Amino acid sequence: MNGAAAILKALEKQGVDLIFGHPGGTIMPTYDALYDSPIRHILVRHEQGGIHAATAYARASGRVGVCMATSGPGALNLVTGLQDALMDSTPVVAITGNVAQSLIGTDAFQEADVVGITQPVTKHNFQVHHVNDIPRVLAEAFYIASTGRPGPVLVDFPKDVQQAAFSGSFEVEVDLPGYKPTYKGHPRQLERALEALEKAQKPILMVGGGAQNAADEIIAFAERTGIPVIPTLMGLGAFPGTHPLFLGMPGMHGSVAANRAIQHADTILGIGMRFDDRVTGKVSKFAPNAHTIIHVDIDPAEIGKLVRTAIPVVGDARWVAGELAKEAKKLEIKGWWKQIDEWRTKHPFAWKPKPYLQSQEVIQAFWEATQGRAVVTSGVGQHQMFTAQFFKFDRPRSWINSGGLGTMGVGLPFAIGAALARPGETVIDFDGDGSFQMTLQELATVKKHNLPIKIVLLNNGFLGMVRQWQDLFHARRYSEVYLADSNPDFAKLAEAYGIRGITLTDKAKLAETVKEVLAHDGPVLLEARVHHEEGVFPMIPTGGAAEDMIIENPREAVGAGD
Repeated sequence: MNGAAAILKALEKQGVDLIFGHPGGTIMPTYDALYDSPIRHILVRHEQGGIHAATAYARASGRVGVCMATSGPGALNLVTGLQDALMDSTPVVAITGNVAQSLIGTDAFQEADVVGITQPVTKHNFQVHHVNDIPRVLAEAFYIASTGRPGPVLVDFPKDVQQAAFSGSFEVEVDLPGYKPTYKGHPRQLERALEALEKAQKPILMVGGGAQNAADEIIAFAERTGIPVIPTLMGLGAFPGTHPLFLGMPGMHGSVAANRAIQHADTILGIGMRFDDRVTGKVSKFAPNAHTIIHVDIDPAEIGKLVRTAIPVVGDARWVAGELAKEAKKLEIKGWWKQIDEWRTKHPFAWKPKPYLQSQEVIQAFWEATQGRAVVTSGVGQHQMFTAQFFKFDRPRSWINSGGLGTMGVGLPFAIGAALARPGETVIDFDGDGSFQMTLQELATVKKHNLPIKIVLLNNGFLGMVRQWQDLFHARRYSEVYLADSNPDFAKLAEAYGIRGITLTDKAKLAETVKEVLAHDGPVLLEARVHHEEGVFPMIPTGGAAEDMIIENPREAVGAGD
């Protein structure tokens, strides 16, 4: 057995049965060994598509996603996806080939310092120098990626290591003395948290992406206490979107009820979230009445990083939420709920009826048709925010989008990864004409594997979110955002790949078209031609606070914008 075969054998030992990748010169020995391996390989058309698919596979399944690329340009095409996985705490192992060790540092063909370049965008990375180290290093890589706060790990294999004769053992134990994540929160901190909540008159619970694995425990805690629940963009699905305790997501495009509850709350319990800038807005004005913030996170570096924390709890979201649920008491907060219900009733997520097709009603129609029983991905832009607002997620790991990095183009490869992680489930990618065109070559991957993904392309002919900002804050100077004059016919483009293509322009045919899309056995691309002047509201401008929230489109308020 050579090193390449040992890599695959070690991956099997870690339970890997699926890899996303693209071959090339320095990783070729491993691809040669893959020819005889039981591991399934999904050939993507660009390495960025591979790591995004691996990311979605991880988030949809709860397992570690794996991708593979060659040296130099292949490895560097993973960088954006690595940073995306890092910011959204996703367990991914990326395997790269490299030039032979004798050539490293010589500017050899397709050489790049992949270890140095990816160090800031990974949780950890390795370069393997001896063939017999392969099982140990890969075991450590998977352990680091999947434990504590999950994240991406890159393992770089010089070509001579892949070609060398392997004589080591696959029976290895992971021993990392300097890496000991804390899973169980300190008992006294849990007591303090419960005491603070019992005294609170206006408490709220905020849950983030780290709570996706703790949905049952969070539901139990919320129902036992009766506390209002606010999932972040990454936390949607960790608490059911149809539950009466659900207030909607907070932040820049969050609900009025969620943002006002944060501003008036006296006590905040945050579980598995980062209090990032899209949630807090101007930090100095975030939750001005909250005298007690309880922050639960498995990563101690996140606690107190952005907001002042009164009660820090370092631990795993599932374990901590479970312990809190055991001892929690019903909270006496009827007056608080009366105020929240007034905000919810007066300012729900809604849109004004128009004669033309609108993104919100397309998304709403798919939610109604599936009753939320779907795994949903999106690109980045207005369509992402509309989906977060109008598709109600009742299950964890059912909403896969790029939260921290905001990476355009992820929607389609995310859908590929989700479809392979959750076979038999409906997978819908809500995408935009700008975002979709960054990775549309992955339609070939969809066709090759006949993945029954439903791509709902909300085509407004613009880089919609940028246009919205130019409309509101740059005197309507629409600089380099117009796409309609050069966009392809997306339905015909899909058909060129052998995928069913449908174009929708008549809103009267929306319901029957949605039914047609969902009934089709294979992949479908629905191009819904929506109005070009849509805006996502409510909206808190960058650097603003909840008090600066723009509740409705000011252009519509004065009769403009149609």
